[in-house]
Amino acid sequence: MSRIGRMPVAIPAGVEINVAEGNVVTVKGPKGTLVRTFHPNIAIDVDGAVASVSRPDDEKLNRSLHGLSRSLLHNMVVGVTDGFKKELEVNGVGYRASKEGNKLVLNVGYSHPVTMEETADVQIEVPSANKIVISGIDKQKVGQFAAEVRGKRPPEPYKGKGIKYADEVIRRKEGKAGGKK
Repeated sequence: MSRIGRMPVAIPAGVEINVAEGNVVTVKGPKGTLVRTFHPNIAIDVDGAVASVSRPDDEKLNRSLHGLSRSLLHNMVVGVTDGFKKELEVNGVGYRASKEGNKLVLNVGYSHPVTMEETADVQIEVPSANKIVISGIDKQKVGQFAAEVRGKRPPEPYKGKGIKYADEVIRRKEGKAGGKK
């Protein structure tokens, strides 16, 4: 039995979960509404302030979907109550980020500034020139947008320049040896 799949999902006050036909789950909360379609083999039961996820048998597909479905449901509940946040740091001489309207403008060593549009699901904040905070209620969309921003100039191991996650550790490498024979 899946250890994660067995754990119940606590439903805080102000959050409403509806399971419709076709395993379409709608989670409404103070920050917004999330809708996701789950696999038809997985059963989602809502009893008062607790939601549980169960599977019909121990077939390999059902075992793999059990923990996944519980995690997705839990992330939906956390998203509509607290939301998710990713912090990025911009390192490098002359590298900086700014926000103009609903666009993120990155000056990261290219001949032109790189702009990225803020979407309805994802909000961008730039508290300082070298810090970017990406937040939203959908964990997958926040993570994907953060990965796309990081992909504009990933950190390099020699000087540590680039855009990295705040909790990411860059393994530094030594440069050329430079000695004579």
